[in-house]
Amino acid sequence: MPKVHVFNAQGELVGPVESAKFVLSDAEWQKRLTPEQYEVSRDKGTERPFCGTLLDNKQKGIYTCIGCGLPLFSSADKFNSGTGWPSFFQPIGKANIAEIVDSSHGMRRTEILCARCDGHLGHVFDDGPRPTGLRYCLNSASLAFTPIEDVAKLADPAANQAPAQAGAGDKTASAKTSKTAVFAGGCFWCTEAAFAQLKGVSDVESGYAGGEAATANYQAVCGGDTDHAEVIRVTYDPSVITYDTLLDVFFDAHDPTQLNGQGADLGTQYRSSVFYADPAQKQAAAAKIQQLTDKKAYPRKIVTQLEPLEEFFPAEAYHQDYADKNPNQPYIAGHAYPLACKVRAKHPSLVKPA
Repeated sequence: MPKVHVFNAQGELVGPVESAKFVLSDAEWQKRLTPEQYEVSRDKGTERPFCGTLLDNKQKGIYTCIGCGLPLFSSADKFNSGTGWPSFFQPIGKANIAEIVDSSHGMRRTEILCARCDGHLGHVFDDGPRPTGLRYCLNSASLAFTPIEDVAKLADPAANQAPAQAGAGDKTASAKTSKTAVFAGGCFWCTEAAFAQLKGVSDVESGYAGGEAATANYQAVCGGDTDHAEVIRVTYDPSVITYDTLLDVFFDAHDPTQLNGQGADLGTQYRSSVFYADPAQKQAAAAKIQQLTDKKAYPRKIVTQLEPLEEFFPAEAYHQDYADKNPNQPYIAGHAYPLACKVRAKHPSLVKPA
């Protein structure tokens, strides 16, 4: 069974979780789909350019497979490629898209399919924008669209399954209970290493937040003028570790009194900030700052910002799990690991067994 990302009843994207293949007979597909949808998604057809109903869709929301409803792309990753077909620079979850070599029409291309029902979606090309450099070229007839306010309607039964038995390095979260938190505390290599060791944390993803999609890439963010901060998105099980505890670790894993920087890393991209996803997170972060201020926990004023999380943009692949993959890199040895060790020493009960 494919492992994919799906939405739960709270409208949260969770996974990867196992979801059975969606298989119908030809006759059943013809009943389920319109003639155009069947021609494109089951017979690998291509709609005429500039004619698709979703080409000029500007609404915020989620694009799903017309055949089985699997989430495929987000409006946050959609761009105008000028080709005449809906285009995206990344899928909502890499495992939700299958790729095969297409040698038809006298050319070699990479066809993209729905990973659950094998419905034809279009093709992927390497001439897209940053940060991925990819262009997922889709047929509107292969897609359905759900506005962002109705995403909870996409709740998938697969989201309720129990998580697989966790092994070493396994990042599969409980689909039923996982939540996310986004923090900025300097270089994401350092904060990622500090949080990845915690019990109840199933995934820590480096990325960017605060700016626009067009500048969500390392080269642009390093300039310090994109409004982005280097952030981590922490996926956690609130029955094991609470958001309030994550805030404790966040303030211990960096210097919240240094304005627009951490040590020698200077610039707004290294600012201290909590990107809150809802009023509850904002209230919890504000209360934590007040609590630390009242205790005089730091010799200087806390300058941590509270910013609404508009979008999270994953960083380039080589940034993910950077400390684990590059333990001997001087910056990791000199900065990331000491911060991780500081958290281990201060919160030993929160750390996963070695």
